[in-house]
Amino acid sequence: MNTKSSRPLRVLVAKVGLDGHDRGAKVIATALRNKGMEVIYTGLRQTPEMVVNAALQEDVDAIGVSILSGAHMTVFPKIIALMKEKEMNDVLLTGGGIIPEADMKELNDMGVGKLFPPGTETTDIADYIKEWVSTHRNF
Repeated sequence: MNTKSSRPLRVLVAKVGLDGHDRGAKVIATALRNKGMEVIYTGLRQTPEMVVNAALQEDVDAIGVSILSGAHMTVFPKIIALMKEKEMNDVLLTGGGIIPEADMKELNDMGVGKLFPPGTETTDIADYIKEWVSTHRNF
């Protein structure tokens, strides 16, 4: 439960681009639900615009992008730019997948939250989202 609000945390889980492998995203979505979060899963082949628009419509606290395609240096900057354009300054953008450490650092410097490699414990992801939202989200 979100300590600043009576509603559960809302997280949008998205697969962007032509990446057709969504098993990990579904595992994360289920794990976050099991931790009491409300999860909206967008399904495969979303565009950054679709993800940000869905996040706005669903009034989410966080967006989690699962990416295995190697397009992370295109996808995350585009989503973060759209979020800034729409003044979604108190919404977390996080994610995971196959992302080299150096790219993770560069994305973090752009404003993307912590990124998680395959094999990360789902409780670590849930705890990170809860902590970030409790300290950054304006209610």
